[in-house]
Amino acid sequence: MTLSPLSRFTGVLPTTTTPVVRRLAVASLVAQIGIVVTGGAVRLTASGLGCPEWPRCTADSIVTTPEMGLNGVIEFGNRLLTFVLVVIAVAMIVAVLGMRRDRRDLFRLSIGIALGIPVQAVIGGVSVWMDLNPWVVGLHFIVSMVLIALATVLVNRSRLTTEQYRDEQHTPAAPVLLRQLLITSTALTSVAVVLGVMVTGSGPHAGDHGAARNGLDPDFITRLHALPVYLLVATVVLAAIVAHRSRVTGTLRKAVVLLTAAVLVQGAIGYVQHFLHLPIVLVALHMLGASLLVAAAVHAQYTGTTRRTLPGSRARAREPQTVS
Repeated sequence: MTLSPLSRFTGVLPTTTTPVVRRLAVASLVAQIGIVVTGGAVRLTASGLGCPEWPRCTADSIVTTPEMGLNGVIEFGNRLLTFVLVVIAVAMIVAVLGMRRDRRDLFRLSIGIALGIPVQAVIGGVSVWMDLNPWVVGLHFIVSMVLIALATVLVNRSRLTTEQYRDEQHTPAAPVLLRQLLITSTALTSVAVVLGVMVTGSGPHAGDHGAARNGLDPDFITRLHALPVYLLVATVVLAAIVAHRSRVTGTLRKAVVLLTAAVLVQGAIGYVQHFLHLPIVLVALHMLGASLLVAAAVHAQYTGTTRRTLPGSRARAREPQTVS
């Protein structure tokens, strides 16, 4: 029987996770975090309308023009990075295409991330059309956080071989209390990020000197944003104590330590930047910190709540049962 071109193509693709698949998953996560940082540079340098049109840069030019100066270069450069995300996303889909039936988790995550890229591009375009409306700009950031979360899960899932994925013999990865604390930390991180976006929309860094603000009282919304942050710090510190007393080891222990460090550093940056009246360097670090915090929270929850395969469980499952 003659194979179709698609069958011949997928026949030479990996049928289980390989180093290439894992590297592409990591590249996807890094790229999603990277575009948040460059997007922050656009906003903090007031380059949000450096290209005043979308999808073209101007009504007459696809690319930036010399008259637009540095702001145009910064904004157009950020737009170009979208194509880097597309290349990585397409490469990831191709890499898991041959295992799309056996590893539907990887295939679906790859498709989801790939679909998120044009959605982000459209939201970015709408924000330009609406002269950087702070609510649309905030949505742009939140969608980036969702894509970072999906990419973090993709990295974790790519570490499983097909055999491990198929194995139905599992054991919980963490004690019940620790799992609950990790889930709570992810929920609090999400609330803190959303409120942080609202703080940003009320603050001075609008992306353009003429852009509107959301009209919220900066002092009030900042205090409201601080509440889930305080709860997050307490939750994560308690999770670290529970992990230590439960003697968790390996990947889970590292994930909890990483989450604790991310929360404490991000909280410190946010506290200092507020009292120094939002210098752009610290604001940029805070945006990077938000991305890393979301990744750390999702990674810790995934590691602690996803059931892991018992070593040798498949072999034991095949052993005949003795009736006494």
